[in-house]
Amino acid sequence: MKEQNLKFPKIDKKWTLFLDRDGVINEKIENGYVLNIQMLKFLDNVLPAFPILSQIFGKIIVVTNQRGIGKNLMSIEDLESIHRFMLREIQKAHGRIDAIFYCPHDYEKEECNCRKPKIAMALKAKAMFPDIDLKKSIVVGDSKSDMEFAKNIGAIGVCIGENISGDFDIFYFRDLKAFAGALIEVL
Repeated sequence: MKEQNLKFPKIDKKWTLFLDRDGVINEKIENGYVLNIQMLKFLDNVLPAFPILSQIFGKIIVVTNQRGIGKNLMSIEDLESIHRFMLREIQKAHGRIDAIFYCPHDYEKEECNCRKPKIAMALKAKAMFPDIDLKKSIVVGDSKSDMEFAKNIGAIGVCIGENISGDFDIFYFRDLKAFAGALIEVL
């Protein structure tokens, strides 16, 4: 992992946490999609991170590209069933997610303004929760498009897993719990 000389600002309940789903909350299926609840496997240390993150952030929002819908591999109902299951498991672990926004489009077939790194999902979150200040937000993802999304909304980018090259300053952590632990140290 890349050395980090960055420091987190003081985070409080006025801050919003935007989370990617695949590769951050659950295992990413390379060249595939999570099509049902049996395929959703939480990453190690994710569920224990949610109670910590829920105490720190005022809002926790999932923003996820779900191209499998646009490719007709799954329906919106399938995705919503997966998300209900995910929310129940996070709540059982004493965590929370305040809202989930997704882009269902297949970018090879149709244009849209919601696929990350475009910012429509962040704007929808702000419309739903007007107190969100995008400049007081952190985006946690595992891809370059997630980090570009963070930059595009003026948020701090946090990458889970591998280093990503690009024109942005970002933090790197092995998993969501390591990120949560780093935040506790600066509170």
